[in-house]
Parts: sequence; C-alpha cells; structure tokens
Amino acid sequence: MRVSPSTYSRFIHFLQEDLAISTACIAVALRHREQDPGPLPMILWKYGLITIDQLEQIYDWLETA
Repeated sequence: MRVSPSTYSRFIHFLQEDLAISTACIAVALRHREQDPGPLPMILWKYGLITIDQLEQIYDWLETA
C-alpha cells in the first residue's frame, strides 16, 4: 500500500474511528509487517484482527482515498 503521509494518517483514523480497530491491533499488524511485508489491510486480516467485511470496507475506502 503506497499512500501519501496525509492519506496514511486519514487511513489510520478510518481504521480507528469507522471500524473501531484498536491502536494495539494496528501496532501488532505494523510489527508483523516488519517480518512479513505486505499491505497493512491484508496483515490485519491474516492475523485475525479484522473480519472479511472490514477488509472489504478498507479496500472500498482506499479506492476513494
């Protein structure tokens, strides 16, 4: 996921506010991403931190961001 810093901060805000994903879950995903590079949404899903419905919402948001 290549996004500008301003879009990235809006993305994190979307995860926290709209999808109610905790800061701790996001931090876990970011730590896993260091060992297992890939798009953050897929890492969140792969480690069971979000549902498939939330994953779809994330990609819908990213399309319009």
